[in-house]
Amino acid sequence: MRIISGKAGSIPLRVPKSLTRPTTDRVREAMFSALGDIVIGANVLDLFAGSGSLGIESLSRGATSVTFVESNDAACKVITGNLEKANLKGGKVMRQNVSSYLSRTSPGEFDIIFADPPYARDDGTREALHSLLDNGSPQRALKDDGIFVLESLASDPLPEMPLWKTVKEKTYGTTRVSYLVAIRP
Repeated sequence: MRIISGKAGSIPLRVPKSLTRPTTDRVREAMFSALGDIVIGANVLDLFAGSGSLGIESLSRGATSVTFVESNDAACKVITGNLEKANLKGGKVMRQNVSSYLSRTSPGEFDIIFADPPYARDDGTREALHSLLDNGSPQRALKDDGIFVLESLASDPLPEMPLWKTVKEKTYGTTRVSYLVAIRP
């Protein structure tokens, strides 16, 4: 796995030995192609950060800042090492549960939120995805014109999302990428 493009393009990234399913280079390249220039100058939130590849790609492509939220200590160390190796500034690693972190964010803090939660392997991971989409915290943390980029298992339908409107969706093998905007009252 490597940084695809930008000032740190082609630098290889480490991946935690366990607990992660990193976004492939092909999927990341497609995601950032779809996002285009909105990454430049953006404040980004990378939830369930794993190796940090989505946030690090954002910094490499000109994001102002990225907050990486990951609950696994080993993964946090990998993200920190990847940031140092790529010599990218503006990254902040938070070793914290995603829902706990989101409950404390300021309204409209982020331009882009990436979320790559554990795929729905069981009822617990499926419930975590549903909770993420239903609790309003990501919507509150996102700027009015912001975008929420969600990775999920293509074969498992997304739940009803009364807080979100899907503006684009694409499937790459077993991965579905949904581009969501908040529905505001």
